[in-house]
Amino acid sequence: MPKNPPESVQQPHPPSGSGPIRVSAGLVLLVGPPASGKTSFLRALIALGQIDEDAVVSSDEIRAGFFSTSPRDVDSDAADARIFEERDRRIVARLAAGRSAVAESTNVTPQARARLIAIARRFDAPVTMLRFNPDVADLLHQYTERGRTDVTAADVRAYATVMARHAGADQLHFEGADAVHDVPGRREGTTPAEAAAHFSFAWHLTPPASPSPGPHERPQSSTSCL
Repeated sequence: MPKNPPESVQQPHPPSGSGPIRVSAGLVLLVGPPASGKTSFLRALIALGQIDEDAVVSSDEIRAGFFSTSPRDVDSDAADARIFEERDRRIVARLAAGRSAVAESTNVTPQARARLIAIARRFDAPVTMLRFNPDVADLLHQYTERGRTDVTAADVRAYATVMARHAGADQLHFEGADAVHDVPGRREGTTPAEAAAHFSFAWHLTPPASPSPGPHERPQSSTSCL
């Protein structure tokens, strides 16, 4: 695969416009570091009736359901393999039933996104990527506000660095995203509810999807599932 995407691919839709941005039924990937606003945005979408709570497949919620101890007390590779296998299973179940799914994890690395894109392609489901890319200062401010203990400030900075290097709009299109949109946030003076109002979601694939034959998906390490 070429190291750099072509220069002529489509840029993400701007957050402003004449109406809400239409998100096609299929697989929606949230792409952004921890504390970038992904969960707050999803909660706003659910509150507005834009999406159903069951559509969200969250790796953090799966982790919390599997492990009662602190994430740092769990063997990382083994735990992450189990978590992302379960995440994939839930996404497959929704797509197979002809329903959209939202993959709520950081997805800042090409490897993590490739795994999810491969699942979507098995069902001929469109892939939409929503980017959360606040300034590092805003990101760290949000991290402090939320009092997260599962990641450190250094972790957040590291995720932001990976995002800057490997999750630009051109790169995401090059990897196979059918649409890429930036989600406005603190930098734009936009609340989660206001950001949610920028979008309109379709949630049923027509006809219900059936999987295409494909190679067996091997679980990946925690790094590849960021």
